[in-house]
Amino acid sequence: MNIFVAKLNYDTQTEDLREAFEEFGEVSSANIINDKFTGRSKGFGFVEMDNEEEALEAIRQLNDSDLDGRTIVVKKAEPRRERNGGNSYGNNRRNNW
Repeated sequence: MNIFVAKLNYDTQTEDLREAFEEFGEVSSANIINDKFTGRSKGFGFVEMDNEEEALEAIRQLNDSDLDGRTIVVKKAEPRRERNGGNSYGNNRRNNW
């Protein structure tokens, strides 16, 4: 199961995230998302756990808990939606005004 973790402390490292979830079972992967320009954490990440029961227990126990001084949000990750590539008006950039 893919788990979304938000409101992370910007100083939290991937290994810190992994260790928090390993208390509930085997972690296949853990990843904190970084800004591609600055390299700084964006404050969220993902954890993958193969055992669904362990993953659900981790979500129940860790949601609204403290990690590195921040109250984190933990929930099942939603499938990524495709972007339409348009601007905020729903049009692509080739439209002439």
